[in-house]
Amino acid sequence: MRAGSLQDLQGIRQHLAERRQQAALREARLLEAQRRADAERNLFARAAGVVQPLRQSARAPSGAEQPPPIPVQQQLDEQRVLHESLSDEFDVTTLLDVDDAMSYRRAGIGADVTRRLRKGEWSIQREIDLHGLRREDAREALSAFIRDAHRRGLRCLRVVHGKGLGSPGRVPVLKSKVQAWLIQKNEVMAFVQARADEGGAGALVVLLMAT
Repeated sequence: MRAGSLQDLQGIRQHLAERRQQAALREARLLEAQRRADAERNLFARAAGVVQPLRQSARAPSGAEQPPPIPVQQQLDEQRVLHESLSDEFDVTTLLDVDDAMSYRRAGIGADVTRRLRKGEWSIQREIDLHGLRREDAREALSAFIRDAHRRGLRCLRVVHGKGLGSPGRVPVLKSKVQAWLIQKNEVMAFVQARADEGGAGALVVLLMAT
């Protein structure tokens, strides 16, 4: 064999050996990458433990009608109104202070309270005019008015009941009813007949208990 041919053959063998070496290197890299991926999956499996699918719980059909909400607050309000129902037969004559103007103070409240109330030491914060209302309407309106004012923290109110000049016999029926209703309200501390510039005999100035 000639020297040139021998050199060519050796070059081919060397090239083939390099190709095989590169192929082996690539295969080794692929195997290493696969090993690392398997190791990561196994690590997660060991950390998570045995995983089981969740059991499907029974569910109500989405289209099922929901029961109507119970109006709890409305029921409580209605019960409170029934509990606070004001009697028309309540006799107030023994509870009123008879002086130059009718006045009332709850038991345990000093006479200075009605005196200061008559002098206007508390500013009137709100008022209601019951003049011209029927008895039932006036009673409900007054009860709601006192309850709402007390809930809002108001102290001094004016209640206009009229002088009864248009009543049969010119007797102020609503005036005595309003006095009786106010005395039955736990929120009321005292009341006095209004001054002339505040309605006089046709109105009362009412002081509520502090909240």
